[in-house]
Amino acid sequence: MKLASLRIITKDIKQTVQFYEKAMELTAQWFTEDFAELKTSSITIAVGSTRTMKMFGGEHLIEPKGSTGTIIEFLVSDVDEEYEKIKTLTHHIVQEPTTMPWGNRSLLFCDPNGNLINFFTPVSAEAIQKFS
Repeated sequence: MKLASLRIITKDIKQTVQFYEKAMELTAQWFTEDFAELKTSSITIAVGSTRTMKMFGGEHLIEPKGSTGTIIEFLVSDVDEEYEKIKTLTHHIVQEPTTMPWGNRSLLFCDPNGNLINFFTPVSAEAIQKFS
């Protein structure tokens, strides 16, 4: 089994895609006005409008309100540098860059839909080895 993508369902697809384009420094590929993807070498972030849920059998299968039980995590080369960019994109900074007990320096913030996003950089010897 292979994880193919993470899909975010949103009422405002343009705002969400623009946020991720700036945060990830990528250009999204739009397939329809209701569906776009941003691809890296390790993950695809798919963004669909709430209208796409009709294709899965019902428009009201979910009510997108963000998630506090799931964190979308990105390994970045310099979390402090990324923080300077992110703080211009969102006012929803949950935690400024902080070194965690497990050896990652972490920045936690929310996307426009309230989803938790973690940008992290390994800084301890053990964490650096784990991600090298």
